[in-house]
Amino acid sequence: MADYDDLPQIVVERRTGSVSSFLLGALLGAGIALLLAPRSGSETRAGIRESALRLRRSAEDRLRQVRETVLNAMDDVRDEIDDRLEIARHAVEAGRRAARETRAAMERGIREVREAAGAGERAARARAARGEEEELTGRIDISEEPGASA
Repeated sequence: MADYDDLPQIVVERRTGSVSSFLLGALLGAGIALLLAPRSGSETRAGIRESALRLRRSAEDRLRQVRETVLNAMDDVRDEIDDRLEIARHAVEAGRRAARETRAAMERGIREVREAAGAGERAARARAARGEEEELTGRIDISEEPGASA
């Protein structure tokens, strides 16, 4: 342990810092800065005022730029939505037109099928009627004279 006695030692003490010591240091620093400032108080105030006005103008310009950017973006989005709505309207109208045309074609087809079925039914009745007529005519002997029946 004797070897370590010659080495420098660092002692760390823990103390709780307080806000008052920080404020005291800040006040002392501000006071020293004012004492060592190369300008007078009125010049310093004028400089601070000018810096504040520059900062304000810069902030207003930046705000104006952001506002214009947001408005332009909103206009772009609005235009895109309008374009897509127009496309959707055209698609819906095309769908309605196609549905009307398809319905008309189906109704024509149904009408034609019904007419064909009705014509076929009438033809079948006519054939059946002719068949009955032929059957009746075949039974009756037309060659005999009336009153000479067997």
